[in-house]
Amino acid sequence: MAGAKNIAETVREGIKPVADELGLAIWDVEFLKEGARRILRVTIDHEDGITIEDCERMHRAIDPVLDEIDPIDTAYDLEVSSPGIERELRTDAHVDASIGEFVEARFFAPFEGKKSIEGILRGRQGADVLLEIDGTVRPIPRSAIAKLQTVFKF
Repeated sequence: MAGAKNIAETVREGIKPVADELGLAIWDVEFLKEGARRILRVTIDHEDGITIEDCERMHRAIDPVLDEIDPIDTAYDLEVSSPGIERELRTDAHVDASIGEFVEARFFAPFEGKKSIEGILRGRQGADVLLEIDGTVRPIPRSAIAKLQTVFKF
């Protein structure tokens, strides 16, 4: 079996035309192992938000495409979902799509004495993520960040 990353890329390429036709964007594709289960998780997005009906339409529409391209040689469960309000920013495209959002960066090890930091995402520069913290834009090395996600403040 190909690596999980290659499977995810193959699936993304194969289902993108279906998402485009449905007016949806593919936020992420992951092939994961959770316990004994293997899961192909497709996360979709739309500027007006995602409904359960959108997830069901996408699931039904990509099922035959996945059977045709057959990227996975083992049993798996297909999950189609929305990224939610608080979404993990795993790729450069995720970061670019979330500029201006309030985010939290959690670090692998304390960074400048902190386990995490919150601020407004202002973009990317080289290998850094730019966060505005207390009115100052600071570069944060992406390599120090274990998890970057949007945060919804009530």
